[in-house]
Amino acid sequence: MRILLVEPAYYTKYPPLGLLKLASYHKLEGDTIDLVHGCQSVPQTPDKVYVTTLFTYAWKPVHQAVAYYKKMFPQAKVTVGGIYATLMPEHAALSGADEVHHGLHKEAEDVTPDYSLVPSWRQSIVFSHRGCVNHCPYCAVPIMEPTVGEIKVRSIRHLVAPGHRKVILWDNNLLGAANWRDLIAELKQIGLTADFNQGLDARRITEEVAQEFRGLRIDPVRMAYDVPSERSALERAIPALNRAGFSLRDMIVYVLYNFRDSPEEFLGRLCDLMDWGVVAYPMRFEPLDSLAKNRHVAEKWTAEQLEMVARARRVIGYGGAFPAHDGLRKKFLEARDFEDAFSLRPKDRPRHAKDPGRPAETTLVAAS
Repeated sequence: MRILLVEPAYYTKYPPLGLLKLASYHKLEGDTIDLVHGCQSVPQTPDKVYVTTLFTYAWKPVHQAVAYYKKMFPQAKVTVGGIYATLMPEHAALSGADEVHHGLHKEAEDVTPDYSLVPSWRQSIVFSHRGCVNHCPYCAVPIMEPTVGEIKVRSIRHLVAPGHRKVILWDNNLLGAANWRDLIAELKQIGLTADFNQGLDARRITEEVAQEFRGLRIDPVRMAYDVPSERSALERAIPALNRAGFSLRDMIVYVLYNFRDSPEEFLGRLCDLMDWGVVAYPMRFEPLDSLAKNRHVAEKWTAEQLEMVARARRVIGYGGAFPAHDGLRKKFLEARDFEDAFSLRPKDRPRHAKDPGRPAETTLVAAS
């Protein structure tokens, strides 16, 4: 068979892992593969077209891709799969696809991705397990990867490509797996830098657990501070990881907001992280069925307050994050309230020397 793999024209910095697995699977079956991004001409007429999907609010490029390839290859079977297709299958079906695939492709799940299709990519993306022991109300994992019973990690050695410099783990909660230590031991043997991209569960990090990670190159160390009840866990986990050899400046903590929190409570969590000396990375909540990004405004928030956070991330943040350097620490820890913490004030610049009649310019700077 001739297989066409389509990544719609949305933005993502990662390669389409599911399509790369499907490529390997179909090559093992003796099929030929083409991979394209967006709507493009292809060298051969396919028998089957797979269109992957990302978040629900990135649905328009998916529908465009389906319509394009359905028109170009009316005899080919077009299947849509991935996150959007699993979370909103009825809406995905409106694309006109012949099939909407829900969940994982079981036959392709454990094959090594075909990284030859993305030759400039030099990092191996892996799942050592699926699912999560937590069932957080804001998370898609229970729908995407439902699990029953004990969760265990598997060996990932065969999923790491030769020549790659880093292993990116998309596991949802490594420390919730019964045999997570087996994965840490294997990663140390592999010897590459690891990125637990979805974060380590601070509630499960004790002094003993932190010491298990000693000697493993992690860049960066990621955790989350999504609700106030996680405060004591982070207060324990951060110094424990620091004692295990990981610097505070290399710890990034995701901070969920615009869910059930209030702006003041969100600020309180940011202040904790500033005080502890780690990097805070705000994560705006989006409903699992959102069809437009950044439209949802939670009950305790206003659109104006959400825009204040967005502007602060752009103007005084670094890549959207708030590192705990002296200026930001002072700004957040000494703020009177949310509005004071996230306010940005104009600062007059001197008039241009060669044009004394030119109006004074303004720039946005952090309020001190």
